[in-house]
Amino acid sequence: MARRKKLFRKQLALQLFVISGIIYIFIFNYIPMFGLVLAFKDYDMTTGVQGIFTSQWVGLAHFREFVNTFGFSNLVRNTVAISVLKLIFAFPLPIIFAIMLNEMRSLKYKKVVQTCSYLPHFISWVVVSGLSFRFLSSTGIVNTVLERLRLIEAPIPFLSSADMFWGLAVSLDVWKSMGWWTIIFLAVVDDYIFGSNCRGES
Repeated sequence: MARRKKLFRKQLALQLFVISGIIYIFIFNYIPMFGLVLAFKDYDMTTGVQGIFTSQWVGLAHFREFVNTFGFSNLVRNTVAISVLKLIFAFPLPIIFAIMLNEMRSLKYKKVVQTCSYLPHFISWVVVSGLSFRFLSSTGIVNTVLERLRLIEAPIPFLSSADMFWGLAVSLDVWKSMGWWTIIFLAVVDDYIFGSNCRGES
């Protein structure tokens, strides 16, 4: 026990980092899960916080209503299909991009490309949807340019076409997250190379 206390005092700074992370996860991940009880209650927003405790239990009534809703099968199909497409495209592309960046000889150019690629990660999805509307709506920049170049006769319905939705959703997700995941994969590669060199020297 004395040895553990001595080790804890020696690692006090590291322990504080861990404890702060645990507190953060508990506050923002575990406490909000209490709100899941509302899915099983007949909750009325006008009752406020008190209604969370006083509302009547209805069991799985809301879930049955959702399953029997018109278009439920389409919702499930779209969710599964988009998730699979993201797994196919959003997972390997950052790895390929990380390998390409790792092979660059110009360190300055590498840093510029890396910075530009991960900046979209910090853009809110609300802003991304606004940018998408500005660029891809019927009167957006893309359709305007294509029409002026006489490449199309009528605007392309990027945002209103069901056939384009899957590709648009996956493309935006790849654009937003690829740079961030690339940094993580690059860090893994650098750590592997650095660790291998250290083991070789030792």
